[in-house]
Amino acid sequence: MEQDQQRPYFFFSYARRDFEAEDAFVNQFFNDLRDELGRLVGMGVRAEELAYRDTEQLRLGDDWAEKLAMMLGRSRTMIALYSPAYFTSLYCGKEWTAFRGRVRRHHEDTGELVSALIPVLWEPVVPGELADEVNKIQWAQPDMGEAYARHGLRALLRTAQSGAYEQVVRVVAERIRDAAARRLGELPEFDLGAVRGYFPPPAAPEAVSVPGMVRLFIAAGRASEAAAEGGSYAGGWYGAKPWHWAPYHPPTHPSLAARAQQVITAAGHTTTLEEVDGGLGGKLDQAREDSQVSILLVDPWVAGGPRYRSALREYDDQNHPVTGVMVPTGSSDPADGPERDVLWTGVRDVFRRNWLRRGDMEHLFRVNVSRESFDNDLTIMVTVAQNKLMDDNLDWGDDGGDAFGFGGGPAMPGLSIPAGPPGPRPVPPARFDQNQGRRDLPHQSRGKDNAVPLRGDTDDDH
Repeated sequence: MEQDQQRPYFFFSYARRDFEAEDAFVNQFFNDLRDELGRLVGMGVRAEELAYRDTEQLRLGDDWAEKLAMMLGRSRTMIALYSPAYFTSLYCGKEWTAFRGRVRRHHEDTGELVSALIPVLWEPVVPGELADEVNKIQWAQPDMGEAYARHGLRALLRTAQSGAYEQVVRVVAERIRDAAARRLGELPEFDLGAVRGYFPPPAAPEAVSVPGMVRLFIAAGRASEAAAEGGSYAGGWYGAKPWHWAPYHPPTHPSLAARAQQVITAAGHTTTLEEVDGGLGGKLDQAREDSQVSILLVDPWVAGGPRYRSALREYDDQNHPVTGVMVPTGSSDPADGPERDVLWTGVRDVFRRNWLRRGDMEHLFRVNVSRESFDNDLTIMVTVAQNKLMDDNLDWGDDGGDAFGFGGGPAMPGLSIPAGPPGPRPVPPARFDQNQGRRDLPHQSRGKDNAVPLRGDTDDDH
């Protein structure tokens, strides 16, 4: 079998600091796990087909980031070697996010949940200090022993508790074998450098003291279109215009747009409202140039339809770092079954690049936003976008950012961080009169009418 076509039984994700501190122990666990797995699946399987680890299988001339991404997308499972160092590593976070996203995508596409991300406790970590998404995955079970659960695998090796250690290796190998048999869907080619790692856990952003302008763009259905399709839009009440859309039943405000404007003005900002159209990319660029942030409110039932598909795909292909996207889940949206698949397939289709960011700590791309979380999610999203805008407008000095390794190259499409400062030095964010009234919504009706460091660099803890 050609190496590029292999689907290793497991991808070994570990922190470089753990390897450097206890390289013999990390090597021993990797080798023992691979050997035990080989015994379980049959000795006819070659070592390179059982496991992938960068230190063993990267060859001279390989593009390491591209190779890692390829193997993350093909390996049947991933072993995540949990430790304090793991949760402060840039690339461990990227690997964890990418593989977790792959598991989720398989679940959404097939309805089958494959427990293919397998944590192994190397050193104790404090669950309360981990992100919620990490804590959702169980990392110990009774037959792995109390000593492992309390002290981690490294302590078993250091204290020569061979029986307890071998039992953990056996349990993990069995987990790999069983999960690998479920055939997790492969992840298409992607840029690992563009993936935003989930570590460390997200912290609440500091409030922005400077009020600003927030431009709201809405892509939503109309009553006439829903009626023409036999009332197929199950996710909301619709009116004559897209800003009449009210996905949460019963609506606490006349529409979602009105609710969004109330949240934004309560935070001290002013706001405008308009429909998503073919000129969206240019408007977002102009807003950023004018020191304004933008938020897209997208109805999942029409995201992939002819009215908005091109504009949303264009947004997804470009770099708009101070723009947020919210895709609410309506009170009547299906929770499972074929209708749910149809609903979210359209969203994934137009947001192909941003889909992997939906759970990241940056909070600028959110799907399945519920009624209960909408106000808080929107407030955080606006605050994060404002903070990024202020960072964008900092005085970079005469070197134009070259001292930070950005150079003067073009922005990377689809990334949420610009590849370099813009050419002309921007002006600081404009201050707006707090007494200025917000722009009134159109008439509302409520009828039935969603430069990365290399792995070997000293600044990268992987």
